[in-house]
Amino acid sequence: MKKLFGVTVAMVTPFDSNDQVDINALSTLTDMLVTQGVDCLYPCGTTGEMLRLSASERKNVAKTVVETANKRLPVFIHVGAMTLTETIELAKHAVEIGADGIGVVTPQFFGATDRELENYFVTVANSVPDNFPVYLYNIPQCAANNIKPELAAKVQQQCKNVIGIKYSFADNNTTLSYLAVADNFSVLHGYDKLFLGLLDAGCDGTVSGCACVFPEPFVNMYKAYIAGNHQEAKHWQQFCVKFSDALKSGANMAIFKSALTMRGLDGGHMRLPQLDLLPEENQQLKENLTKLCKEAGITFSLN
Repeated sequence: MKKLFGVTVAMVTPFDSNDQVDINALSTLTDMLVTQGVDCLYPCGTTGEMLRLSASERKNVAKTVVETANKRLPVFIHVGAMTLTETIELAKHAVEIGADGIGVVTPQFFGATDRELENYFVTVANSVPDNFPVYLYNIPQCAANNIKPELAAKVQQQCKNVIGIKYSFADNNTTLSYLAVADNFSVLHGYDKLFLGLLDAGCDGTVSGCACVFPEPFVNMYKAYIAGNHQEAKHWQQFCVKFSDALKSGANMAIFKSALTMRGLDGGHMRLPQLDLLPEENQQLKENLTKLCKEAGITFSLN
């Protein structure tokens, strides 16, 4: 079964001025990321404003990314939703469109016991073919529920297609515990600023929203790491940190969308109640990114 690895990009969902998913902009973004050499794509997750999208919109986004990527790299669709029924619907759709796998976040808002979470993940994993890869997705600071390492192990023991976890909380001890869940259990982290250190710890890669906007430092760092050039990897890791700081590590997805537009792509708008950046915020962002791109030797002019 395919696994996520390296620079896995958590993709934004661009909305046009009529609050519709901008399919052309999404396709162009997908092509840019493939061309820049990222390793995998991960649409419809937190960075993609998943809970702001209807099931039909999420299917449209997933289909667009899969078709545009056209098997040039793995595409895993995030399918976690507010109900189990919708999650399964989206999981089956991912299989139908030829995605390479899925990610499934915990149920959100309402607290769930370990027994309830175990049943949830086992049910979703069993709704797709047993050779179709499934990643658990743990982001407790947003979802209100936490996947303990022993819970991940219970799910993995029952469902061999549950091959890993995406963890998006800065807790190294839990990350190390996930790495011990099972032989070859795949762990990817969402904390971009520790990309190199987490690779050294045994993680397979990062799932990065910042790399959706500026894939260059992340791709360069991972290539250097794989080549065994640790000094070069450390050099680019410093820029992974700097770009993450400039983009506020996804704390406000409007920053990602504005920065994409500055790059010459159409980052689109936010969906209410979230708002686009103010003009003065855009100007400050442009100034910061212009200086940083020059320092990193990333050669293009920001619009």
